[in-house]
Amino acid sequence: QLQLVESGGGLVQPGRSLRLSCAASGFTLDYYAIGWFRQAPGKEREGVSCISTSDGSTYYTDSLKGRFTISSDNRENTVYLQMNSLKPEDAAVYYCAAEISPVGIGLNPALYDYWGQGTQVTVSS
Repeated sequence: QLQLVESGGGLVQPGRSLRLSCAASGFTLDYYAIGWFRQAPGKEREGVSCISTSDGSTYYTDSLKGRFTISSDNRENTVYLQMNSLKPEDAAVYYCAAEISPVGIGLNPALYDYWGQGTQVTVSS
């Protein structure tokens, strides 16, 4: 059974860092697009970043470029999201999702086939 499990969320002070993990099981990450999305209370789900696990190409939403970095370790079947210089507005539930046989990469959630349950990130002093 194909499954995605996020971890690494928690409470962090503004300016600090967190690394989220998205562990895949039931399939190997060799030919997928894995995306990170987030949703804050009362707001729409927002695309954060995505990566092609076949060629390593990445995409970031413009507002997060330079602070967030996505990477994949296909041997560990895990995709990571390194988040630096966190701000209170980064607080949200972060989800990872997998797109099977992607044509290019992007952050349209409708293209993603499988979703994890999410991990909460709280940024507060």
